[in-house]
Amino acid sequence: MPGAGQGHLIFALDLPSLEQSEPWVARLAPHLRLFKVGLELFSSAGPDAVRMVTRHEGAGVFLDLKLHDIPTQVGRAARALRAVGVNMFTVHAQGGEEMLRAAAREAGPNLLVLAVTRLTSQPAGVEEVVELARLAQVSGCGGVVCSGSEAAAVRKALGSEFRIVCPGIRTPGSDRGDQVRTVTAYDAIRAGADYIVVGRPIRDAADPVEAARAISDEITRALAS
Repeated sequence: MPGAGQGHLIFALDLPSLEQSEPWVARLAPHLRLFKVGLELFSSAGPDAVRMVTRHEGAGVFLDLKLHDIPTQVGRAARALRAVGVNMFTVHAQGGEEMLRAAAREAGPNLLVLAVTRLTSQPAGVEEVVELARLAQVSGCGGVVCSGSEAAAVRKALGSEFRIVCPGIRTPGSDRGDQVRTVTAYDAIRAGADYIVVGRPIRDAADPVEAARAISDEITRALAS
């Protein structure tokens, strides 16, 4: 069963098909609880990608589609996702208050809506991210996606109940790829992140299970410090 650190770790299924993704879920589901389904996999397989993950006992889905449309359309999408069975999904904070309110209202109380502040592939100022997080909170969203560089400021401004998800996690010395604002798992959790999203540092490791365990141990140390 996943331990304390593993409950905060989301593995990114940044893969093009169900056939390529399912072996990763089968391999890692005993060691973590949440899997990210993003644009590529959802565009290929749709809701079947969510069902593939949730067939594995205890596994849940962070659906990262970054919805950004008129409020009516985003609200209808949120209602549809509620029926699909995801645990949390993303909208763009820059869609504005009315759109965010529509997403939160239609998602209902049991589906976590996360507003994406600024992509970790882009430069961003802390004040800008905090203001977008405030907008998300007053609009009824349960949390935000931001980099670990802004997590401490968001946590201080928005309080302990507001969820923070941090992508752009890298191990020391690893390639940043197309990410601009990266931090380690330890630093993100210490800064106040509730969840971290990790893809390449696990997927590209010689032993992905051991890499996931090492990151989970890093999270556990951060939680205890």
